Amino acid sequence: MSMITRTISIEDLLSTYPETVGFLINKNIPCLVCGEPLWGTLEEVARDNGMNDPDIDMLVDELNRLAGRVQV
Repeated sequence: MSMITRTISIEDLLSTYPETVGFLINKNIPCLVCGEPLWGTLEEVARDNGMNDPDIDMLVDELNRLAGRVQV
């Protein structure tokens, strides 16, 4: 599988890496509405929730670590 990036859709993120749901919720980033993924990319949803570029970079890094996709 490929690395998680800012441009991954929320739907693809949750279907490929279901373990990220709780992580995103703990980061106060809504990713589900009535059990369905939000529309948009990870970056769009993060920006809508007040995150800036450094915050989003850190979020992407943390998600990749959680998913076991860290580049060495």
